[in-house]
Amino acid sequence: MPDPEPLLINLTRCVIEVLAGARELDQLARWVSDDVYRHLLKRVVLSARARAVKGQRAQRPAITIGRVTMTEPRDGVIEAVVMVHSKVRVRAVALRLEGMDQRWRASAINVL
Repeated sequence: MPDPEPLLINLTRCVIEVLAGARELDQLARWVSDDVYRHLLKRVVLSARARAVKGQRAQRPAITIGRVTMTEPRDGVIEAVVMVHSKVRVRAVALRLEGMDQRWRASAINVL
């Protein structure tokens, strides 16, 4: 299996951008399970409603990726936490990757 860290970093950045409305969720479909896709779709709808109520427009967030902590609880499974820093706050994104067909796929993503 390839090194999971670049995928963790890129997937985290993409998830934050999707929730901010700056990227389409469909762009992540290849890298996430169906359950994760549905979960993110609900979060996208809620985020879009919140932006509409506040009168904000979607824009790409200015973030930097901080520390990446990974564990391998069993062969072919990676659990990680990626710290995301913005001007306003620091968030943690918890991800679980599972190896499928010689590539990683996210089976859980939670933005805390």
